[in-house]
Amino acid sequence: MRLRWVQTYHRRVGTIQLMGLSRSTWLFDLDGTLIDSEELILDSFRFATRTVLGAQVDDEELRRGIGQPLIAQMRTIEPARADELFDVYVAHNRERTADLLRSYPGVPEMLERLRGAGRRLGVVTSKMRPSQELAFRTLGIDDTFEVIVTVEDTTLHKPHPQPILHALELLGEDAGAAVYVGDSPFDIRAARAAGVLSAAATWGIFSREELEAEEPDVFYASPHEVAA
Repeated sequence: MRLRWVQTYHRRVGTIQLMGLSRSTWLFDLDGTLIDSEELILDSFRFATRTVLGAQVDDEELRRGIGQPLIAQMRTIEPARADELFDVYVAHNRERTADLLRSYPGVPEMLERLRGAGRRLGVVTSKMRPSQELAFRTLGIDDTFEVIVTVEDTTLHKPHPQPILHALELLGEDAGAAVYVGDSPFDIRAARAAGVLSAAATWGIFSREELEAEEPDVFYASPHEVAA
């Protein structure tokens, strides 16, 4: 009985992967998916909480909010001083971007492979546009995407589907033609709510176990597996 279940599961996963490859539009989260910004983010949080609150919040607690708008994370840490935390974080983050921001191995090749196959590419992130633009300049990926949706572009944010739907509207594409690749539970929930194929990037900030709990359509262990 277990063997039959395993065979059925693998057939389903294989079918979904093929469905993903056939879709014309590939949308990506940014932090933890296209760029390795975990240490930059945590360093900025540590600095902000030490400077403003005189205390440091546990890294695991900080990680849980990554993928949501920064101001929402600051309100979770300390509502009364959220704006101050936000300002200190942003200034420090910009100063440290060149030193701490990294690219994941295989991401440039993944994007080139998809473009070479005629796929349309976009980014849907909760990051602010100035921070997104700085990250792209730092890593040299300015001209890769047809559309970039940042936190300023919608009134609602992941896990709400509005940012993904906005990207599709800008591209003139239907949800059935799209895949959204992200590394956080917020990404998977947003993809499901938007009606696009949800793809979990397990090379990012969140663990595979955390992503499995969201039941994404497909898992990718590395950028090399995407549209390989």
